[in-house]
Parts: sequence; structure tokens; C-alpha cells
Amino acid sequence: MNILFFLTPKSEVAYIFEDDTLRQTIEKMEHRKFSCIPLLSVDGRYTGTISEGDLLWGLKRLNTMNIKEMEDISIMAIPRRATYKPVHADADMEDLLDRAINQNYVPVVDDQGFFIGIITRKEIIKYCYKELKKAYADRILPEKGNTETLSGH
Repeated sequence: MNILFFLTPKSEVAYIFEDDTLRQTIEKMEHRKFSCIPLLSVDGRYTGTISEGDLLWGLKRLNTMNIKEMEDISIMAIPRRATYKPVHADADMEDLLDRAINQNYVPVVDDQGFFIGIITRKEIIKYCYKELKKAYADRILPEKGNTETLSGH
């Protein structure tokens, strides 16, 4: 299975750059209602992910809640606790599953490390459910002579 089938391309993903400010990051995450967001180098390489927890602990450490002050703070001043490891575009479903266990999404990069998009845990689970349902129906239902699907329809 080609994982790019599940890809949400970069053009449809909210992300921030290393030279963005804390305020820009908070406002983008608030506007998009995301709990974490990819962080890219200025040239477009994936460098990590910033989460709400990172922001919360960073604000505490910086001792600021002033939105105006946040305009002068680089997002790189905020330590990141979790590492959202990317996969390469030619990865297989097993690689995706391994990453998705501990990540909300899996960043996808090309051979040079340039960010090309994400694959959400939701898309991976939907695929696995569909495959499991199909395998179950192919194996169990014909044995019982039942033409009903798993969903009961």
C-alpha cells in the first residue's frame, strides 16, 4: 500500500517556521483548533512539532501571558518535549502504524527531508478498520453462509 494515498499535502496543512514568533504560533493553533503543529526550517525541511503542552510550559518558564510580549519571542525559545518522528514518502504501513501509536499525526518528508505533508492517526485507523472488516467478512461470513456484512446491513 502506497502511504501517499493517505497524505494530507503540505498545501492543506497548517505549519509554522522556525523564524515565527510565539504569538504567531499561538494564533495559528487557536485559529485552526490544533493541539500540535509541524515546525519547519525556513527552507521547508521538517524539524519537529510544537504542542499545546510545549507552549504552556514555555509560557510558564518565560513568565509571560502578555500577547504583545509574545511578538518578540521566537518559537525556537520554546523547548519541545515530544519528538514527532517523520517517515519518508516511500515508507510502508507498518512504519506508519509504529509512529501513529504515539503521535496524533505522522509527518512525511521526501528524500532530502523536505516536508510534504502529514498522515493523521484517524486516516490510519480508518484504513486498518476497513482492512480488518474486509478480512473478517472474507474469512468468517462465507463459512457461516451469512451474506450480511459486519455492520449488519
